[in-house]
Amino acid sequence: MQNRQELISQVVVTAGQMRDIEKRIFAVGMPVVALMEKVAGLIARRILEILSTPLQKAYSVPANTPFKRESPQGGGSRVGILVGPGHNGGDALVVARELHFRGYEVWIYSPFSKLKELTSQHLQYTQSLGIPIYQTIDQLPNSDLLIDGLFGFGLERNLTDSIASAINQLNELSIPIYSIDLPSGLHTDTGEVLGTAIRATHTFCLGLWKLAFFQDQALEYLGKAELIDFDIPLADVEAVLKDVPRIKRITPATALATLPLPRPALTHKYKEGHLLLICGSRRYAGGAILTGLGARASGVGMLSIGVPESLKSLLVSHLPEALIVGWKETETGAIAQLQFPEKTDLSSFNTIACGPGLTRDATPIVQEVINSDRPLILDADGLNILAEMGAIATLKKRQAVTVLTPHTGEFQRLFPDVADAKNHRVKAVQEAAAQSGAIVLLKGARTAIATPEGGVWIVPESTPALARGGSGDVLTGLLGGLLAQATTKQIPVENIVATAAWWHSQAGILAAQERTELGVDAFTLTQYLMKVLSKRLPNKKIINY
Repeated sequence: MQNRQELISQVVVTAGQMRDIEKRIFAVGMPVVALMEKVAGLIARRILEILSTPLQKAYSVPANTPFKRESPQGGGSRVGILVGPGHNGGDALVVARELHFRGYEVWIYSPFSKLKELTSQHLQYTQSLGIPIYQTIDQLPNSDLLIDGLFGFGLERNLTDSIASAINQLNELSIPIYSIDLPSGLHTDTGEVLGTAIRATHTFCLGLWKLAFFQDQALEYLGKAELIDFDIPLADVEAVLKDVPRIKRITPATALATLPLPRPALTHKYKEGHLLLICGSRRYAGGAILTGLGARASGVGMLSIGVPESLKSLLVSHLPEALIVGWKETETGAIAQLQFPEKTDLSSFNTIACGPGLTRDATPIVQEVINSDRPLILDADGLNILAEMGAIATLKKRQAVTVLTPHTGEFQRLFPDVADAKNHRVKAVQEAAAQSGAIVLLKGARTAIATPEGGVWIVPESTPALARGGSGDVLTGLLGGLLAQATTKQIPVENIVATAAWWHSQAGILAAQERTELGVDAFTLTQYLMKVLSKRLPNKKIINY
């Protein structure tokens, strides 16, 4: 059974759901003042831990970055506290008090004339301690860092006038900004910038992850994000979320538990899944190779790869353990028809992955595969051909599991009538899955996977290093191999899809750390898939290719 910390780290909520959870906590007797003291105390502790480490090390930035102090610990460091009118401002004031008591020079920016009662009381107390309070931006003294407590979750109106101007001026300072719960100015659910927003160096998300943390448009404002767990009872979370589709972060523990490991002592290749890849063309031979290498890393028992006849010898040289089937090809070098050995057809495979490098000339092939009764993954030209066929109407006819893996452009061609995938990616992927009956994996800086029932898995971290041609082909092969193995192991398909996406992103992150973001081509990415497991599963014997 998963422990509480693991379960809490998976939960993602909207602003409305967070309000409902807090209402339940307060309704059974938790005093607001006590909760504020607890939450702000945890924030202050984390800030002090961070400040005890040189900032250049803590944020992995170049040594010539103009931070004013390398190590603020030890007195004399000046901290600016930005205080809003609500309880987010109250949290910031408690942090101000704690830093003051620990020898930091603190000042407060409080531009609002009306504050919630508890926040007003904290402001009054901090003033009694001799902490200076300023109401206009032009009064503010220099500081080594800022703590943003202007607005927390739930903001919906655009910031304008003096507060918007102040935020813009604060963003121009070359100092770290720590935001409490959410950078002020971001919409909690969509991640939209409401006029303007704080560009945080570090964001402390309070209690439960908010949806904005996984929306692409918010990422440049969040900085390094971490969850401050203040012990929300799981019963309250379950009570609020019990009747709605869950949105969850996939965590390392969940992903690793989903892998088909350990294998039983008595097994053989046919019990560990048989994957068929249909990919490649004379024009795009590399797509077939990269997809095959991704599948190899999955550990699938049997790997068959169908390619145009002219590519067969090339694929054999890269993947000698795979069964390479060369098929008749068109004049343009695309697969012309599926021709299997005797007593073999599409139903002979546990899973089929189709699309990378096919070209549009392979339309009849994609149509035939869609009509099969096998679990199917469609990517690249498989998706482009599906879009031309009419994605929703076509997929509704399928009886078997279908997984689509589009990037944003492909997604919009497949589902032109759903929500805007660029700005409302979670809503968009939910609508697409519900309408098509497929599991939809929308690639991006925060990849989102939705089921037809409305549940969503989100991959919480990635790297720009994956923004290179061929990275998606590797994911298709990896996912295909895992899904082929899972068909006999009763693992939910959406968990397998999320695990593949997590594994793929972790390989990119590790490769970027060792080679820089410019050094992670798709072939290199395949070599890091096994390295991820070597680090994550140190007690397992992992062989690197």
